[in-house]
Amino acid sequence: MTEESESASDVVRRERFSGGPARGFLSSMDADARIFAADLAVDRAHVVMLAEQGIVTDDEAATILAALESVEDAGFDALPDGEDVHAAIETAVIERVGDVGGKMHTARSRNDEVATCIRYRLREDVLDAVETTLGLREALAETASDHTETVMPGYTHLQPAQPTTVGHYLLSYEQAVARDTERLFDAYERVNRSPLGSAAFAGTPFDVDRERTAELLGFESVLDNSMDAVSTRDFLVEVVAALSNLATTVSGLAEDLIIFSNKGLVELSDDYASTSSIMPQKKNPDTLELVRATAGDASAGLNGLLTTLKGLPRAYNRDLQKATPHAWDTVDEVTEAVAVAAGAAATATWDEAALADAAGEGFSTATGVADLLAMQGVPFRKAHEMVAEAAEEGADYSALDSAAESVLGDSLDAYVERAAVEAALDPEKSAASRDSVGGPAPESVSETLSVAEAAIAADADALGDERAALDSAAEQLQTEVSRFA
Repeated sequence: MTEESESASDVVRRERFSGGPARGFLSSMDADARIFAADLAVDRAHVVMLAEQGIVTDDEAATILAALESVEDAGFDALPDGEDVHAAIETAVIERVGDVGGKMHTARSRNDEVATCIRYRLREDVLDAVETTLGLREALAETASDHTETVMPGYTHLQPAQPTTVGHYLLSYEQAVARDTERLFDAYERVNRSPLGSAAFAGTPFDVDRERTAELLGFESVLDNSMDAVSTRDFLVEVVAALSNLATTVSGLAEDLIIFSNKGLVELSDDYASTSSIMPQKKNPDTLELVRATAGDASAGLNGLLTTLKGLPRAYNRDLQKATPHAWDTVDEVTEAVAVAAGAAATATWDEAALADAAGEGFSTATGVADLLAMQGVPFRKAHEMVAEAAEEGADYSALDSAAESVLGDSLDAYVERAAVEAALDPEKSAASRDSVGGPAPESVSETLSVAEAAIAADADALGDERAALDSAAEQLQTEVSRFA
C-alpha cells in the first residue's frame, strides 16, 4: 500500500506510533549489532522457504535476496533508524526494492524472528565457551602430567590437612571443568531448536514449512507449540546457569593460585601478572583476581535474567528485550575469563622444593599414621585419639610412641614397625600410599590423567561435529540463495 492510497485513519495511526519521547527507550539497536548476521541468515532462510512453498514468486524472492545482500555489504552501521535490527533491515530492504520488500515478512512476526536470531547467534557463543573449557582442561592435564610425583600440601578450611600431589590437585579442577563442558553441551542441544514459523504466537494460515527453515539454519528440530516457541527464554536461563557454574569453578582455581602465589608455592608468568605503580618489588596476580570476580558478574546475570522472566504472562512481552543482554554479557565475560585462567595455569611455575617443604607442615601426615594403625586392627577412633595427643607434643616418632603408651596402653612398636611409621610420616611416601582410584599416588594420577585426556579428545570431536553441522547448514543456505541470483 502506498501512502497516497492510505485512508486518513491509516495515516493518523502510522504517524501516531512513528515518534515520541519513548522511541529511544523502546529501541534495542545498540544491543542488536550482535545479531545482525543472524537476522540476515534468518531472513534468507525464510524467503527461500516462502518461494519454495509458492507463497512468493521466484522473482520476488530473488529481488528480496539481492536487497539483503546489499544490506549486508553496507553493514550494520548503515541501517536506518528503527526499534530493532529486524525492523531496520526490513526498512532497508524496502528502501532498496520498494513494496516487494514488504513480502519478506509474510507469515512471520518479529516475535518468532527475534527468538530465532537469538538462538542462532547463541549457538556460536556456547560453542566458543565450550572451546575455552577444552583449552583450560588441556592446560590442566598437560601440567598435571609434568607433576604426577610432585608432592604439595593439601588444605581443608585453609589449614594443612594431608599431603597430595600437584597432578592430583590440577586434575580435580579438570574434572570439575569437564562437568561444566557437559552442562554447556546439554544446554546447546536445547538452544538448537527453531521457533521460526510460529509467527506472533498463534501460528500462521500460510502453508509454511518450519522444518525446512530449521534445516537451512542448522537447527536440529523445531519447537512444536507456537506460543511456547516465541515466549520461552528458558534456554537463556540454562546457558547462563551453566556459565555461572563454570565461572564459579574457575573462581576457585583462581583463588587457589592467588593463595599459592602468596605462599611462594607457584609463580605466575609475567604475562598474567602486574606490578605496583609505587612498589617495584611486587608481582600481583591481577588477571586471576579479575577471573575470580567474574563469578560475581555471572551470578548477577543469572539473577537478573531470572528476575526479568519471573511471572511474565504468555506469550510475548517486551520485557524479553531486557532479558537477552544478560546472556550476551555473561557468555562474553565468562568465556574470556576461562581463556585467561587457562593461560595462567599453563604458564605458571610450580616450586617443587617449596612445595615439598610445605607438604609436611602442620603434621599433615597425621591421618596416614592413624590409617596405618587402623590397618593393624586398632579401632580408627582410638588411633585418631592417639595421634591427636601426639600432635600436641611434637608429632614425631617419640611423641607418637608416648601417646601410644597413654592411649593404647602399649608402645607403638607393639602395633607397627618403626620403619612403617617413619614412612607414614614422610609427605611424599604418604601421598604415594594413597593409591585408591582417583587418589594422589602417582599411579592413580596417571590413570586419572589417561581418562581425562580421552574425555577431552571426545569432547573436542563433539565440538568439531557441532561446528561442522552449522557450517554445512550455512553452505546449504548459501547454495539455495544462489539459485535465485
